Amino acid sequence: MFKTSFLLKNAHLQTLFASFFRKEKLEKTELETFWLDDGDFVECVWQKEKPKDERPIVVLFHGLAGSVNSPYIIGLMNALEHKGFASVLMQFRGCGQKENLKPYAYHSGETSDAKAFIEYLKTTYPKSKLHAVGFSIGGNMLLKLLGEWGKLSPIESAVSVSAPLRLDICANTIEKGFARVYQNYLLKPLKKTLIGKYAKFEMQKLLSLSKDEVQNIKTIRAFDDAYVAPMFGFSSSADYYAKCSARQFLKDIETKTLIIHALDDPFMSSDILPNEDELSSSITLEVSPHGGHVGFVGGSFRTPVYWLDDRIAGFFSRVDFIHH
Repeated sequence: MFKTSFLLKNAHLQTLFASFFRKEKLEKTELETFWLDDGDFVECVWQKEKPKDERPIVVLFHGLAGSVNSPYIIGLMNALEHKGFASVLMQFRGCGQKENLKPYAYHSGETSDAKAFIEYLKTTYPKSKLHAVGFSIGGNMLLKLLGEWGKLSPIESAVSVSAPLRLDICANTIEKGFARVYQNYLLKPLKKTLIGKYAKFEMQKLLSLSKDEVQNIKTIRAFDDAYVAPMFGFSSSADYYAKCSARQFLKDIETKTLIIHALDDPFMSSDILPNEDELSSSITLEVSPHGGHVGFVGGSFRTPVYWLDDRIAGFFSRVDFIHH
């Protein structure tokens, strides 16, 4: 269970600390463009290079507006390398370097791209065990996918961190108080990417929304109503939240899964947490009083310890019986 020092207990400090102070880099990476059935692609980044042996592979999924430059992704990839794993980040559509070829982006319940990529890895590296980790909406997406797969899951074990298990509750929470600062921060790149699509696609026809109207969107919920719902066939943001919140899929998960959550996560209230009868026997739910949103910084200001790296890499190692 995560514990932190008295000075690092503040939820916002936990959430923001790594963004400002974590300066790790990935020394070498290999980019793989993975083509999807609809003619579009996702850019996937391997730590160092694609494996040439039978090492286990960990697939990572970032959070909203994240990428290979997110400090939590860099830190975990380095930790996994140290533990003997190959790792690859599947960047969601629109989160890589190149412009996508279709007007679609991604959302918290869009599992088909991840499913296709994981199945491709299973075929390409048949002797490597596969593990997966998702952060924030990437964690929600991963849990939903594992529930959809049930006993057919090709994943050996999985970890979900700070997932918005009830999207409706999260949309409400992030509209209140200081959380609105996070909402504005997240909305900026989402709106920028969407406005960029107007130059390439007939977005006004697709969304019945002008570029100026996109510019004026003030909440995540309004963005989901304006873009996610019409683009992905939902009748409204409420319909999207109801169908894509991972909490309802947890009972169907048969993959060994660890869910990590902090009670002080400023993006959501504790109402998102499942009851015991909603969890399958394959799930371990680990709830800490502190940790913020994808934070979990231990140690001290001078010598911070990024607890998630060890916890996640250790969990996969125990499942995989890798001993160093």
